[in-house]
Amino acid sequence: MNKSIAVIGAGAWGTALAVLFARAGRDVTLWARDAQKAETMRQRRENPRLPGAGFPPGLRVTAEMPVADILVVAVPMQHLRGVLPSLSDAPLVLCCKGLETGTHLLPPEIVTGPCAILTGPNFAHEIAAGLPAAAVLATPDAALRADLIKALHTPSFRLYGSPDSTGAALGGAAKNVIAIAAGVVMGAGLGENARAALITRGLAEIARLAAALGGKPETISGLSGLGDLLLTCTGTSSRNYSLGFLLGQGQSLAEILGGRSAVTEGVMTAPALLARAAEAGVEMPITQAVTKLLAGEMNVPQTMTALMSRALKDE
Repeated sequence: MNKSIAVIGAGAWGTALAVLFARAGRDVTLWARDAQKAETMRQRRENPRLPGAGFPPGLRVTAEMPVADILVVAVPMQHLRGVLPSLSDAPLVLCCKGLETGTHLLPPEIVTGPCAILTGPNFAHEIAAGLPAAAVLATPDAALRADLIKALHTPSFRLYGSPDSTGAALGGAAKNVIAIAAGVVMGAGLGENARAALITRGLAEIARLAAALGGKPETISGLSGLGDLLLTCTGTSSRNYSLGFLLGQGQSLAEILGGRSAVTEGVMTAPALLARAAEAGVEMPITQAVTKLLAGEMNVPQTMTALMSRALKDE
């Protein structure tokens, strides 16, 4: 018997997952915080944030917090703690990517009950279109992991299990920061060689911090690490990459964010990630450069000079 699924958060990613699960015959409810937006989606059978992805007939939309067997939480990272008290007592599948500002905690470090991380190289519009994709579902609870994979996989959405929720969550958070740097490189016209080097060194940064936090190397080299990093650093649909690209072309951060309605997670994640790395005694030069660039402490030429003039050493 299929377990009921409630997707908490009706942004592009939450909507894509709800459409995916409903199309596969699951019992799905999509929760939107704004009652007016929920009513608009009910009437149009589509989310304006994800145009062209019509809702399957069985997909319900509500502004009342639903109860279900599985809660897929797809709210922005900085809203996770605030929504937790409203959720029913059911296993949580956390889809938010980032670190909480102030505490510098990853998503599974905020939740006290049973939870898993769902992460990987996935763009919402492709998932909603039914294009083939794969992701990682990570939790140290083997029984919960098996149950959730069985409940959430679909013919077009292959899930791989992992016990390493820390590494999976960190990969999903840090790749957004590296993607901003990759966008800056391309926006500034510095070339594919520079981007390839930056992605590779960015992966090394993530791996160092993951090891310090107890994550596994194979997690960072898999879908939730390298896979997500490659997609986000090269895909033009990436909000973080596109923000970096515009910064590289000379636009200000305020100007870019002022023209967006969707959250660009890497902006809030960068300083929190740098602080978490400092707490762990881990050096992350690309993350540091992005943090200073976003804070207006360096411009693009200064940022690139700082990275290229670091002390020479073995890889």
